[in-house]
Amino acid sequence: MNRRDFLKSGCGSVAGLGAARLAGAQMQMPPGSAPEAGGADVTLKIAPVIVQLDPNRAISTIGYNGCSPGPVLRMREGKPITVDVLNDTDVPELVHWHGFFIPPGVDGSEEEGTPMIPAHGRRRYQIVPRPAGTRWYHTHTMAGIDLHRGTYTGQFGFVYVEPAENPGRYDQEVFLALRDWEPYLSSEDMDEMEMGLPGPQPEKPAVPDKRQNGLEVGYRIFSINDKSLGAGEPIRVRQGQRLLLHVLNASATGNRSIAFAGHLFNVLALDGNPVPSPHPVEVLAMGPGERVDAVVEMNRPGIWILGATKDDDRNDGMGVLVEYANQHGDPKWVAPTNLQWDYSIFGKPAAHPAPDQTIDMIIEVIPGGPGNFNHWLINGKEYPHEGEFVLKEGARYRLVFHNRSDDAHPVHMHRHTFELVDVNGKKTSGVIKDTVVVPNYGVVSVDLVANQPGLTLFHCHNQQHMDFGFKALFRYA
Repeated sequence: MNRRDFLKSGCGSVAGLGAARLAGAQMQMPPGSAPEAGGADVTLKIAPVIVQLDPNRAISTIGYNGCSPGPVLRMREGKPITVDVLNDTDVPELVHWHGFFIPPGVDGSEEEGTPMIPAHGRRRYQIVPRPAGTRWYHTHTMAGIDLHRGTYTGQFGFVYVEPAENPGRYDQEVFLALRDWEPYLSSEDMDEMEMGLPGPQPEKPAVPDKRQNGLEVGYRIFSINDKSLGAGEPIRVRQGQRLLLHVLNASATGNRSIAFAGHLFNVLALDGNPVPSPHPVEVLAMGPGERVDAVVEMNRPGIWILGATKDDDRNDGMGVLVEYANQHGDPKWVAPTNLQWDYSIFGKPAAHPAPDQTIDMIIEVIPGGPGNFNHWLINGKEYPHEGEFVLKEGARYRLVFHNRSDDAHPVHMHRHTFELVDVNGKKTSGVIKDTVVVPNYGVVSVDLVANQPGLTLFHCHNQQHMDFGFKALFRYA
């Protein structure tokens, strides 16, 4: 039996999609204009919200429709919809449709030319949702040193674009967003990607950089969706069920790993795209912006913790209880035995057409640069890389990310997907993503087909890295 139930996320509802039919290409209203006649399929209101993480702690932030995460939006692939966005704050805002194939004017990136939603203004968008799978929406404003802007706020939510067929037979569907709160600046190194044993580091310099590291962002409290571990309702299951999990790392800056005590994740899709070789794993390791769809066989009755593998993060809230019917007692946590995360196991034997062109992108850092913040370079320069990356429509490009820093970077390409080719010398094919973590001192190669004309933003999905130089605009000839 297939059920369309899900654990309530934030305000706990799917935003209804109306019956109005819309024609034409994606459009947006000019700033401050009145809404068009007829209601929108989706309305999102950006406004201050209170997130009650536990009985003793509440967070004041900015969210959607009175909550954070915002409502889960369910759409049909290829069916046009209208979205009204009302900005009830004192600053201009943007909503980025992460993972969508849509024109730059509605993608939600100022760099690509999407108009800002003015303070106390509104904008109507028409979009055609595609491709199918787990996508998400979030703010795309710059934050800089203001930790109350951008993705440090609670402006994020799931979008599920309904495919022609379900990704797997399941009995219950749950959306889980990993989240950090109360950001602060520190000189401590905050990169905490738990990738298991260190792998090859082909880009590690022979002589280490002795310069002082700049300020980075840390967090004091964590949650899954809008509740810290033990504060919200558990995920209630029955023995024999198949639980479909849609997991999103909605952190502004933090790479995270989670495990489900006593159970395995059978990974079906990465970034919403079905994998060629579904595979069971103990741990999901995710950079900001990444999504994983996995089925869990509910075959070990009890009360278990699904949460961060890092003890401090889990104890500070990044977890949720999973409770079997008719079970009692204290929740159990069992540390996973294999922390290793390997994209290639979900692929198939490597077989890629020869690219039309190879583009090397060398990632470097200036530690403790201007303002005592690390500044990030691609090929020796910060954003904008004017005219440097020019694509020819229909051509196939091999992008090679050389990470010459000790941070693991979740790099994201707007409006496109790419196919993994090689991760630190391990070859694979068929794994389609829009965000991939480039390991510290590592090399990742991906193939990109230039099939979405228009300005395309590439950036690290760590908000601080993006704000301090780590982004570039790709252009079509």
